[in-house]
Amino acid sequence: MRLLITGGVKSGKSRRALEVAQSLWSFPRYFLATAEAFDEEMRTRIDRHKKERKDSQRKDEFITIEEPLWINRAIQHCSGPVIIDCIPLWINNILYYQKEGDFFSIRDDFLTHLPPDCIIVTNETGWGNIPADTLSRHYNLLLGETNILLAQKVDQVELMVAGIPVRIK
Repeated sequence: MRLLITGGVKSGKSRRALEVAQSLWSFPRYFLATAEAFDEEMRTRIDRHKKERKDSQRKDEFITIEEPLWINRAIQHCSGPVIIDCIPLWINNILYYQKEGDFFSIRDDFLTHLPPDCIIVTNETGWGNIPADTLSRHYNLLLGETNILLAQKVDQVELMVAGIPVRIK
């Protein structure tokens, strides 16, 4: 089963992805992390997410692969089900590292090789004001288009609202 979990920032998307994965999948299961610790707040956030993926009885609940850019290559190393967390940070990294020339080929290859069992975490965009700056509008465009393509490729889509999953598809 392929599941896309979307919603606003801090709406419970990552926690929901872990809950679903732990209830459906046995070992080995993978976690593809796209975040990088550019500052102390992100380091703290990443550490918290790592702790959420561990179980005191077992060493690690997930085999973690950290890949900020080449997610198309990283998923091909997963021999079991995988959580991909998250698409917005991946797009942020593409823009930050000025790899936009590779964006469409990475994204299309990723979509082509999407594992049969995966949970993809993304953010919903476009529910607020139109950003005043060009870069933010461009980011929203890339994320919105990618979300549409992902929603077409998956079996289910859930929208997280205040920690509550709402089934969309």
